[in-house]
Amino acid sequence: MIWVLALASSFLLILSVPGFHAPWLAWIALAPLLYAMAREPRWRVRLLAGLVSGAVYWWIVCAWIEYVLEENGGMKLALAWLAFFLFGLYKALHLAAFSLLAGWTPMKWWTPPLWAALWVGIERTHGTFGFAWVPLGGAGIDTAWLTRVAPVAGVYGLSFVFALAAAILAASVLTRSAKALLWAPLCLVPLVFPARNVAPADHQAVVVQPAMPENADWTRSFLDARLSRLAYHTFRSASGHPKRLIIWPEMPGPIYFESDPAFHQLAVDIAERNEDYFLFGTTIRDAQGNPYNSAIMVNPNGSVNGRYDKANLVPFGEYVPSAFAWVNKITSEPGDFVPGSQQTLFPVEGGKTGVFICYESAFPDYVRKFADNGAEFFVNLSNDGYFGRSRAREQHLSIVRMRAAENHRWIIRATNNGITAVVDPLGRVTERLPEWQETSQVVSYGIDREVTFYSRHGDWFAWLCLIVGLIAPRAGRVINRQ
Repeated sequence: MIWVLALASSFLLILSVPGFHAPWLAWIALAPLLYAMAREPRWRVRLLAGLVSGAVYWWIVCAWIEYVLEENGGMKLALAWLAFFLFGLYKALHLAAFSLLAGWTPMKWWTPPLWAALWVGIERTHGTFGFAWVPLGGAGIDTAWLTRVAPVAGVYGLSFVFALAAAILAASVLTRSAKALLWAPLCLVPLVFPARNVAPADHQAVVVQPAMPENADWTRSFLDARLSRLAYHTFRSASGHPKRLIIWPEMPGPIYFESDPAFHQLAVDIAERNEDYFLFGTTIRDAQGNPYNSAIMVNPNGSVNGRYDKANLVPFGEYVPSAFAWVNKITSEPGDFVPGSQQTLFPVEGGKTGVFICYESAFPDYVRKFADNGAEFFVNLSNDGYFGRSRAREQHLSIVRMRAAENHRWIIRATNNGITAVVDPLGRVTERLPEWQETSQVVSYGIDREVTFYSRHGDWFAWLCLIVGLIAPRAGRVINRQ
């Protein structure tokens, strides 16, 4: 029965992830696993059950990784599956640790908040140890009253609410007592925080969606033809509206602003002819030839307004961990990318923006620093074409939406082929371009200067939960003996 319950939690967690269309299951997803762990005295069995449960979760939710490694990374089928199999086992260690420690906590009516804290604390360590994706709290992005806690405790505040609800259910069944229900009002804490007003969308930007193929033969003539078409879309949408922001996303092709004179001149022409600020993704090399995944902004006068280098690189995509040197990378760049070392704010007409690139959206404590440093709206540049037609595209958008809610910032999300969208400070999508189409569109966004508690203080709540969760098993046993 322990294996049935552990796998039941796996599938409930999977179905609650954005893109699987059952977010309400997040309220009960952990209950079967907690029930099983509380009844299982053998620590090795709990550890193994958690490992299996976690591996199944990651293998299904992140099934797109195998596709990326095979189709875009050029790996042979067997090696791609082997790398993906090992990835799932590695990520499952978090759930294995949770299962082990949850079973060591004495089963009493006061146990549910300790279980919830343990879950949140371990969930926070995903990014610390190399790969973060959609946390449990991400299931609440479409529930307005739940997202009220995001500007205070981040997405981990929502994770705590969901984990607590499941823990209360498991504890009530285990103890056959209604005492555990005394913790239920804690699930309504988000209602304590006031609803926030949204700054008006009184600024405009031109967003270009290139829909460039991932595996094209990047000859000079092919690149010039594609850039010419993108310039056409840009001039068409930007015509007659000076001092606007023009955005091109992160793209799969060899876009070199500094070393390609033709593209350099095109970028300057776009900014000068339209009298606009032009923000775009590009590859920059330092004096030693090391590549950076960068964002460049050109002023309306044609000069460079600033540069941001991506700091949180994608494992196996932009660098290969030393232990996995046999795994091909996705990028066509020779050599590992170098991570950037500082966050850059770009001044534009009417405000300042912070730009984070692609996978960096999965690091809430990193993104919030842009707002803390003075960014009044965000831009997310991404190339989600590597995901193919998987659910990862919707999941990535949901991650960006949570960053908007945490920091109370408008976010313009520009992607290569979708999902290109505008998100308001409550995490709601206000505009969305059609996927898989080469197109451009004038979009509206707002400026907000309020700094949320989360933007200022980061993952204070998650780290506090980790401390409580780690000492809970030992402390609980001491209390239980008294």
